[in-house]
Amino acid sequence: MGKLEDNERVILNVGGTRHETYRSTLKTLPGTRLALLACESQSESPGGEEPPPPPPNPPPAGGCPEPGSGCSPRGSGGASEFFFDRHPGVFAYVLNYYRTGKLHCPADVCGPLFEEELAFWGIDETDVEPCCWMTYRQHRDAEEALDIFEAPDLLTGEPPPDGDDDDLAAKRLGIEDVGATAEGKGGRWRRLQPRVWALFEDPYSSRAARWIYDGSKLGM
Repeated sequence: MGKLEDNERVILNVGGTRHETYRSTLKTLPGTRLALLACESQSESPGGEEPPPPPPNPPPAGGCPEPGSGCSPRGSGGASEFFFDRHPGVFAYVLNYYRTGKLHCPADVCGPLFEEELAFWGIDETDVEPCCWMTYRQHRDAEEALDIFEAPDLLTGEPPPDGDDDDLAAKRLGIEDVGATAEGKGGRWRRLQPRVWALFEDPYSSRAARWIYDGSKLGM
């Protein structure tokens, strides 16, 4: 036990791709799935038949007890090997987080998939590095921007039935300067329409326009 066991090599077979690291490396992020695995399997022999129990309250992304998504240890040249049926490409970034203490987001993986994998491994999404945070958040920002247009008045082009709803829509679109005027509801809506069109034609006209522009790039 102790230092010798911490330096024991561990092989993680994730989706058919084998990664090799030290048990001590997996302990650098306490409370995560792999840290608990490293601690709980430390006293077991490499050829043990029973897999270590999953973390308490594991995320709903699937865990060790479920067929096809669990882990199974076996001996391999003196190193413990565990298999996880998860995304191998994303796991490379997860394991790098244990090694360097910096969590980066892969550019070729959509935000929801990366979010699901982080949940499975027990890693908080707020640990994502600032340089990758905007890339990771793009899908959520796009969804929030698209939610703006679920209101019937914005979908049909009809003037909003209530002045308060009009002001709220303007605030959600990032164009709060559109307020009540002497022209009434119709005139206020005529002032609002060019701003709405600008959302699609000029991505730099407002924050919401930028969200929509980023969302359209995600769909390409």
